[in-house]
Amino acid sequence: MFRWGVLSTAKIGREHLIPAFLDAENGVLSAIASRDVARAEAVARRFGIPLAFGSYEDLLASDQVDGVYIPLPTSQHVEWSLKAAAAGKHVLCEKPIALAADEIDALIAAREAHGVVISEAFMVTYHPQWLKVKALLAEGAIGRLRHVQGAFSYFNRDAANMRNVVELGGGALPDIGVYPTVTTRFVTGAEPVRVAAKVERDAEFGTDTYSSVTADFGDFDMSFYVSTVMAQRQEMVFHGETGWIRVATPFNAGLYGADVVTLHDQHRGGEEVFRFPGVRQYVLEAEAFARAVAGEGAVYSLEDSRANQRFIDAIYRAGEAGGWVDVGG
Repeated sequence: MFRWGVLSTAKIGREHLIPAFLDAENGVLSAIASRDVARAEAVARRFGIPLAFGSYEDLLASDQVDGVYIPLPTSQHVEWSLKAAAAGKHVLCEKPIALAADEIDALIAAREAHGVVISEAFMVTYHPQWLKVKALLAEGAIGRLRHVQGAFSYFNRDAANMRNVVELGGGALPDIGVYPTVTTRFVTGAEPVRVAAKVERDAEFGTDTYSSVTADFGDFDMSFYVSTVMAQRQEMVFHGETGWIRVATPFNAGLYGADVVTLHDQHRGGEEVFRFPGVRQYVLEAEAFARAVAGEGAVYSLEDSRANQRFIDAIYRAGEAGGWVDVGG
């Protein structure tokens, strides 16, 4: 059984990952840490976690922990991933794992130097609805893919929320822009060649709050928008020459709606609906990670993380340039 430790008592950990670790078939939750030991102890009591630490360093020093989940503010992800790897701990780090693609090079070097697994926590890549979309595209269910459309938005003007704090790595692109990009790359196996974008920043917070993006993948195009100051919405559509695929709740499946993939077939004049009731993508993520540590499977790789972050970096550059920019390799 893989022994998890959690660095911080962050909301996403309390609401999603801690319950997932507790219910995973191949792992146990051994420890939690906070800079406020009382908070760590309170969360430990709530979930029945055996060990509570008043510092992240103490948790990393524990011989009762095999690996850690890091839900710290984005600006601290690289720092603590490197510290965890140096302590010999495997790392599942919340997305985005870094704020620039070249920062991930240090994580790759640490992975190799310390012989640990380090993975960005893209739970969507473990959800069977996305595996189904990938399979449908591979088998030519919609013919040649021509265009991908995406949207992800919510409204949050809380000045204290880290998503609205530049120094903590806040912004729409780091928080949710990474999802349309990663899922499109995941199911197509393709990388963008160039990007054009409009990026708006909040006058008060300084964070990017709205981006409208066009990406050229060579064989197909992509357009999507993300925002932290628009009504809640998410959707992904893959449009081909003979049909199209709609993913109704692509990212927060089960929260925004049912896990449903619809295949519209122009030739047959109908649609086929694939439903995935009761899927817990965070549990699947936790179990996949533990299997990878045991050498029994793969997880979302740092090389994929670097490629996805290159996409995000290019969007920022395109927003500043006001025209097309190359993504680079």
